[in-house]
Amino acid sequence: MARGPDGQGGGAGFSLADQLFNRGSLGDLGRDFAVLPGFDAARFVDTALPRLAGLGVHARLEVMAEALAEQLPSAFPEMAEQVAAALPPPLDPGLQDDDFGRFIHAVPGVLAVRHGMEHPDAALDLIHAATQRFSMEYAIRPFLNRWPDKVLARLDDWAGDPHYHVRRLVSEGTRPKLPWGMGITLDPMVPLRHLDRLHADGTRFVTRSVANHLNDLSKIAPDEMLARLSRWQQEGRQEARELDWITRHALRTAVKRGEPEALALLGYRADLPVTARVTLDAPRVAVGGMLGFAVELTSPEGGAALVDYRLRFHRPSGSAEKVFKLKSARLVPGKPLRLEKRHRMKGDATTFRLHPGPHAVIVQVNGRDVAEAAFELTGD
Repeated sequence: MARGPDGQGGGAGFSLADQLFNRGSLGDLGRDFAVLPGFDAARFVDTALPRLAGLGVHARLEVMAEALAEQLPSAFPEMAEQVAAALPPPLDPGLQDDDFGRFIHAVPGVLAVRHGMEHPDAALDLIHAATQRFSMEYAIRPFLNRWPDKVLARLDDWAGDPHYHVRRLVSEGTRPKLPWGMGITLDPMVPLRHLDRLHADGTRFVTRSVANHLNDLSKIAPDEMLARLSRWQQEGRQEARELDWITRHALRTAVKRGEPEALALLGYRADLPVTARVTLDAPRVAVGGMLGFAVELTSPEGGAALVDYRLRFHRPSGSAEKVFKLKSARLVPGKPLRLEKRHRMKGDATTFRLHPGPHAVIVQVNGRDVAEAAFELTGD
């Protein structure tokens, strides 16, 4: 189950916030800060722990930052020096991906935002150090809004930083639609100068962020996103296989929308001639049951085919649709391709409720609808 910024979900009784922030993890953070003269780690835990009950992830980080600040200098430049001195060793700069660090080390970013907004140089120094222990994309966005020129100058430099977590921050922190992140007022075209450098990075942790950044951009400036990808392909600065991965990941939303330009960039012809037929296992499916269907595709010319299907859901106020992946294949001229799929009509999803009534499955090839079949969703 997907979780929001408060760390809820995962089944009855499960709390991500409790898993991340508890007496043990707070004790670890307290030991980090115990290197500072006079810092009382036990006092920190005893102060913060009782305040965490019932709070989500971000709220708990605020509580922990407040409890730390009670034992730190009130003047931010001195506070920032002490926080930096208490940081654990940086994450391994030799790794390529999936080394996220620990959530407790997001606290320096919270302190930077809470206390350092009028001291941007010291705050950015702290964010630079802290992001080598845990990602700081949420922390840098308030500074980007308050001090855009100063932050952009740092990002210009950080795009070439030796540590890949710092390089990733340049892309991730400026994403136009960062999930659960503060909105930024920056012109979304400005960070493209950084992506022009970072798309050729040798670490997947960085290039995944570049791809996600471009996917965000596809929702507000699709033409610019496509132009960038085309230019990168022509420049050939990134290894071809990795650039292909970036391109596919960046275009995932555009492909779901069936945009011909995006499909063409991936080698799929929107005008590929296809004859299609979709058959259902049964005309009625119960909520919680399985929708089974088969698709048969034939093309006189053949070629690359991206086959997706959409479900059209009945709603009391109308209808809604969602796109699902089916198959990426190559059609052979005159030779039928048969695909089968079983899709569970989940009735307990918290984000998308099902309503009994007329539904349909629509098959699309290279973004173009080619076949459709109706079925009835029942409540029993």
